[in-house]
Amino acid sequence: MERLGIVGLANSGKSSLFNALTGGSAPVAAHPFSTTESTQGIAKVIDERLDQLAAMSASRKVVPATVEFVDIAGLVAGAASGEGLGNRFLAGIREVDALCLVLRSFEDPNVVGSTDPLDDLTVLELELVLADSATVDNQVDKRRKAARADKSLQGEVDALERAKAYLDSAVPLYRSGISEEDRVALRPFFLLTNKPVLAVVNLGEDSVAESDSVVDPVVEHLSGHGETLGVSVALEAEAAMLDADERAELLEGLGLGEGALARVTRAAYHLLGRRTFFTTGDKESRAWTFRSGARAPECAGVIHSDLQRGFIRAEVIHWDELLDVGSWSKAKEAGKLRVEGKDYEVRDGDVLEIRFNV
Repeated sequence: MERLGIVGLANSGKSSLFNALTGGSAPVAAHPFSTTESTQGIAKVIDERLDQLAAMSASRKVVPATVEFVDIAGLVAGAASGEGLGNRFLAGIREVDALCLVLRSFEDPNVVGSTDPLDDLTVLELELVLADSATVDNQVDKRRKAARADKSLQGEVDALERAKAYLDSAVPLYRSGISEEDRVALRPFFLLTNKPVLAVVNLGEDSVAESDSVVDPVVEHLSGHGETLGVSVALEAEAAMLDADERAELLEGLGLGEGALARVTRAAYHLLGRRTFFTTGDKESRAWTFRSGARAPECAGVIHSDLQRGFIRAEVIHWDELLDVGSWSKAKEAGKLRVEGKDYEVRDGDVLEIRFNV
């Protein structure tokens, strides 16, 4: 399972966000380094499409998709040179597939430091860039020498040199103009900034209503190279402790709709390149996770390996079309189900029924 690492300066609220998302119990305190080890947890992906399909089918069981989060030890300025928990922090980031950068924007007399999220982002980016720059400097000469004997390595050398140019200019690779081909070539080096990014601006409860003015500078800084969400982590964590009805009432009363946690989870899910197809019936409606671009047999294998091995065809309808018709049997009678073969590229939101023989 691919994982999204929650990264932030000490006391930015990253462990509180992790706990609210996953129902975890990572330690939270006003002093730095209450988190000293990476903690893993699973969050459900709230998906109204699944809920509507389950209601249509009167399903006795509903199984949502999930995404794995990792709460990583807090960072301080100088982490790339070993300050604070620098080495432990950096090792934790190397092991995840995408980053959620938590940026403080709340006032707390018990917590020192700036409340400008751009200040947090500047420190985080600098430390990540410095660590990547050291890795690239260490690797590029080795790869140049190896490429003299093995010309197939020249692509890696070229990618490292292009990455070095950006990093030497203090630009993280996720904000650079580096090509997708270079990003792939750089994966074996586990560079910290060669990962997709989601920024969460941790708002004070009193600034939720004016979140755009706080979040917009971060959006501008990232320049489209990552989604940015404003979240009052303290408020969302409080809501997460309530049962479903009370939580919905609190969030609705505050004008927050479904709340920000659902948006964070969905953003993380898509950032990791995941998409969803559904199966539905009276016994169960379930959201299944697949990689964007996967074909029907591969998606069948997500359900069970036998379905992929003996794949014959898939009967397919998009979730909203199925809801319009009213049931799977009605869709079949009306000729609304498409019969797709092995080359069909499954779309996000497809409802599938797999035909197979083993």
